[in-house]
This record gives sequence, structure tokens and C-alpha cells, in this order.
Amino acid sequence: MDKQSKSKQWIALLAMGLGVFMGLLDVTVVNVALPTMARGFNTTFTNLQWVLNAYTLVYAVTLMIMSKLGDMYGRKKVFLGSLILFVIASAINGMAPSLFILDIGRGIQAIGGAGMMSLSMALVASNFEGKQRGLALGILGSIIGVSSASGPLIGGYLVEHFGWPAIFYVNVPFGIIAVILTIFYVAETPSYGKNHKIDLVGMILSAIGLFAIIYGLIVKESHPHWSWLDFRVSGLLIGGVIVMVIFVLVELRVEDPMMDIKMFKRPHFLGTIAVAFALGAGIYAYNAFLTALMQNYIGYSAVQTGVRQLTISAWSLILGPVAGILSARYSKKWMIVVSLLIGGLGFFSMAKAISPTVSFVELWPGMVLMGLANGMVNPLLNTAGMEGALPNEMGMVSGLLNVFRQFGTTVGVVGLGLIQDAQFENYLNANLHHISMPTQALNGIKEALINAGPFSGHSIAFSSRIEKAPFAHALQQVVIKAYDNGMAAVAITSGVIVVLGAIGAAFLMRNRMATQDIELKQPK
Repeated sequence: MDKQSKSKQWIALLAMGLGVFMGLLDVTVVNVALPTMARGFNTTFTNLQWVLNAYTLVYAVTLMIMSKLGDMYGRKKVFLGSLILFVIASAINGMAPSLFILDIGRGIQAIGGAGMMSLSMALVASNFEGKQRGLALGILGSIIGVSSASGPLIGGYLVEHFGWPAIFYVNVPFGIIAVILTIFYVAETPSYGKNHKIDLVGMILSAIGLFAIIYGLIVKESHPHWSWLDFRVSGLLIGGVIVMVIFVLVELRVEDPMMDIKMFKRPHFLGTIAVAFALGAGIYAYNAFLTALMQNYIGYSAVQTGVRQLTISAWSLILGPVAGILSARYSKKWMIVVSLLIGGLGFFSMAKAISPTVSFVELWPGMVLMGLANGMVNPLLNTAGMEGALPNEMGMVSGLLNVFRQFGTTVGVVGLGLIQDAQFENYLNANLHHISMPTQALNGIKEALINAGPFSGHSIAFSSRIEKAPFAHALQQVVIKAYDNGMAAVAITSGVIVVLGAIGAAFLMRNRMATQDIELKQPK
């Protein structure tokens, strides 16, 4: 390959990296803008939930669909269309005159984000060869790791200096650059849909099933005191599982399925999606709780929190290319296993550090270990996931890795939240009665704290009304210790999740997977 072709490859990687960065950043960047959005639209945080949920739901539901369309009709075409859609939706969101328009814009933006994210790995894999492919996928993994963890810093800076619309407007110039670079530098992949029909039934079933399951988890997260058996929760979850079972049965019988279910018979592929799920449920889900700890309880601003969280995200920039180079020489499987175990140690370290006086000084060693794990595993997972995939499957493999990463994040946020709520409530029930205060007032405050939950309990305990009471200090100490109790449990659970991911990788992944190892026929 000549020097000009090689330089075009790296410019193509820049285009795809910009798309991935914007798509994943918009999953987290909105969190820090919610307070200013609430004031701007004169509404409550509850009403703003759909600014977050619309993106999460549509993004997760459309990942596999966009992957399949890319495999069938050309990944560059679908990636480019998704990028353009994302830029247009970002501009609409920045100008949104009402919350309703913003919610719709976020859903449209998520379709674009899903298309960019689901096809980026497959495009990189098809635009690069040999050792260069491992390095390029490593760099893309770095971008994934950085974008997922840098939301608080970038969002905090933009909101603080330019207002909440800036978190959407910033996508427009970078998106236009990415569109131009994609048009001129990204090589198209073959279209595998010329002799195939679109599996419309499969696409509809997968969308309905994933929507029901993820929405059910979101409903449970929003109403932690609702029972899992409450039909408003269980109805969605059970219905979603039933639809997904029907989806699998349909895919086994149709001539041109949306997804080849035989992929799930490969232990190596199962190992990679287990790692993707562990990354989401362990590391990415925990970031939300760590941000709340640093802002709500320690007292850092959004920007201060983001700067300190560079302790985690900066490792992705450093280690991504390194992991890509090492993956060509050493076993990706065992590097992933060791890295996840290092991440587990980081979580256990943070659980031990949690205390009423905790600060960044006590937290940073555990955060560094988390960052090392994230910085190594993401790029290695991209390369390992593509190993053995047939050319016509690469988009779907890329999409499924992202589906399980996103699904893991959603499950993790809900599961860790329920664990934190339970520990917070148990500690309050066991210790509030030791405070000397009127029984009626005690019961009222306890009910308010439990209903508010760990995130908002701090604002109640430290409100101006409580501050004047003689029992204020004792109450505040109990609330802080209750929160710490829940946070320690969350850190331990996250550690267990990534250790289980390491065990799954050790038993399921293979050291080397070649395309010829797969007992499937190439498309004619």
C-alpha cells in the first residue's frame, strides 16, 4: 500500500472517531446540563427524564437495525447518513423552543448515534489490514473509553460558559468536518443485500423486545419502591423477553434473517459480549454514582468533577494505541482477563476508601485502576470481537458488542441504584431513631429522606430549614454514613461484575480466532 493510501486510512479513522466520540458523548453529557435545562424550560427534573431516556431507548433499540442495514447496503453509506442525521438533530436540539421538541430531537439524534456507533468498528476493520487493523481498532477503543467518561468535564465546561444549548451546537462544526472526511477518505464496504430481502419482521420484533426490556428497567429505576412484580414493571420486562424469544424463533426460520443466531454458538463471541456487558454494568454504570458522590457529597463542581475523572478517562488515550500494538503480539484474551481483574481491585479499593471525610486523595488510586482496566479492555475487545467474523457479519458483530455494552450500562445503573437505595434505607431505619428529636418530626424526615433516595437525601439534610434545628449535625452525619454505606456496596458490586466478566473471558474467549475457524459459508 502506498503512502498516500496509508495517510487516507488514518484520515478515515479520524472521521469515524469523531462520529463515535459525538455519539457516545451525548449519552452522558446531558446529565450535567439538567439543572440549567430545568430553569430554562421552567420545569422539574422528573419532566426532564425523557431528555435522557429518549436517547438511551432509541439508541439501544436501533443499534442492531442500523448494523444490519450497513451490512446489506454498504457501511459507509449508512454511517454517512447517520452522521448527517445526528448533526441535523443536534442543531434542532440546540434551538428547541420546548421540552417536547427537545425530546423528539433527542430520539432522532439517537438514531444517528446508533448508526455511527454500530458501524464504526466494522468500517475500521474493513479499511485497515494486518497489524494496522489492531492499532486502528485500539485507537477507536480509546475514543470509546474517553467519550464515555468525559461527559461531566466537557458538559460542565460548555454549560458553565455557554449555556445548555452548547452541548448540542458543538456537534455541528465537528459533525460537518466528519461528514466531509467520510465522503472523501472512508472506503466503502461491499453490499451484501443485493440478493437478500430485508427481514422487516425481525427488525420490528427486535425493536419492540429491546424497547420493552430497557423501558421496563428505566421505569424500575425511576420508581425504586415499586416491586419487580408490579405489572407496570414486570409486564414490560416479561413482554419484552417473550418478544425476544419470538424474534429468535423467527430468525431461525427465515431465509435471510436480520441476525444469524448461529453467532451465539461460538464461545469466543459469547466471551466478547460478556466482557462488553461487564464493562457497561460495572465501569460505565458506576461512573454515574461516582459523579453523584463527587458533586453531591464531596462538593466539587461539574468541571472540578470532570477534571478529577480524567484520572479514569485519560488512560484510554494513552493505552488504546498501546493495546492495539500489543494485541498483534500477545494474547488479547489474557490481557483482557488481567485488565478486568485490575479494575476489580480498583473498585474494592474505592469501597474501602469511602468514608464521611472521603476526598479525591483517597479515591484516586482506585480510579487509576478503573482507568487502566477501561483503557486496555475497550480497544482489545474491539479487535477480539472482529476476529473470526465473516465480512458480511462485521456490522452486526460491531452492533451487538455495542448493544450489550449499552444494555449492561442500563442494567448496571438500575441494579446498582437498587442496591444503593436498599443500603441507604436500611442504615436510616437502623440509626435515625438514635437522634434526639420529636417522634413526629423524626418520622416525617425519615419518610422524606427515603422517598428522596441517596442522590437527593443530601439536599434535604443540608437544607436551610434543617440547618437551624438543634439535631441538624447528628442528622447530617447519619445521612452521610447511610449514603457511604450504599456507595461502598455499589463499588463492591461493580468489582464483582468486572471480575465475573474476567472469568467469562477466561473460559469462553479463544487466544486466536480466524475466519476459517467458523463453520459458516461465505455469502455468494
